[in-house]
Amino acid sequence: MAKSIIINKHGGPEVLELVDAKILPPGPNHIRIKNLAIGLNFIDTYHRTGLYPVKLPCGLGMEGAGVVLEVGSKVKNFSKGDRVAYASPPLGSYSDERVIPEKIAVKVPEGVTDKIAASIMTKGLTTYYLLYKTYKVSAGETILFHAAAGGVGQIFCQWAKSIGCKVIGTVGSDSKIDIAKKNGCDFVINYNKESFDKKVLEITENKGIGVVYDGVGKDTFEKSINCLKPRGMMVSFGNSSGSLDPINVKKYIAAKSLFFTRPALTNYISERNEFEESAKVLFEQIKFGKVKIKIFKEYALSDARKAHEDLEARKITGPALLIPNE
Repeated sequence: MAKSIIINKHGGPEVLELVDAKILPPGPNHIRIKNLAIGLNFIDTYHRTGLYPVKLPCGLGMEGAGVVLEVGSKVKNFSKGDRVAYASPPLGSYSDERVIPEKIAVKVPEGVTDKIAASIMTKGLTTYYLLYKTYKVSAGETILFHAAAGGVGQIFCQWAKSIGCKVIGTVGSDSKIDIAKKNGCDFVINYNKESFDKKVLEITENKGIGVVYDGVGKDTFEKSINCLKPRGMMVSFGNSSGSLDPINVKKYIAAKSLFFTRPALTNYISERNEFEESAKVLFEQIKFGKVKIKIFKEYALSDARKAHEDLEARKITGPALLIPNE
């Protein structure tokens, strides 16, 4: 029997339950893996609360890394003993063992540890598509990234800086300013102390910027629009402060002929070749030291409730993991 975290109803961290789960043999195109590390992501709280609806009862988590224990009869890409990582539905990574489709896993190369792999798949693949697919940045370009001291932000800002971008980052408290600076931000704005839109316009000499990357949502949307120059792009990829209200296109988009997009990782890695390309580039960033990962905190799988409490209290300022109980 495997130890797994499930939810039978939506709600706060208290709805997370640690249960014994029977793991069935893998189907023809599936692999059974032993999770050695499990990525902790803010999106996990959306599934738990029902902001992103899921069919109950349900497991949680989409990200992990471990070792292959058994492969299905038609599996071609993996063998028993391979080190693998994944970051896609179906939900259920909060478990010490699980069966997943072969198509959502990639091999972890030498030079990348299981813990690093589990901590970067969602955040790192998100960074890759944001920088190269959703809006392709250029060296010398000034960009704005909200929550620059968060899990995605720390990877994103390092990567953007390595490309040659001038990075403006926002944070929610003074204690996170140094974190953002150490990870590549040229300018850091505490959006709870000053109007970041005015500061961005000051930095750019009233020219504005071509792109805003916003994983915060409701609290930052309107001022983010103010930061954009004509024909700029608003990339809304998360909503940690709450979902956006319906957008008044005439007021916010048409006035400057802006572009608005709401990308999701699954749509950028659904094709196997895209997934493998993205993972390869991500792992190379880690191996060659262009992006450095420091695990902020590890929680036992049985302490998932505490991990979610800390996530929602903004106490986690970097990659965090759940570690299956020995």
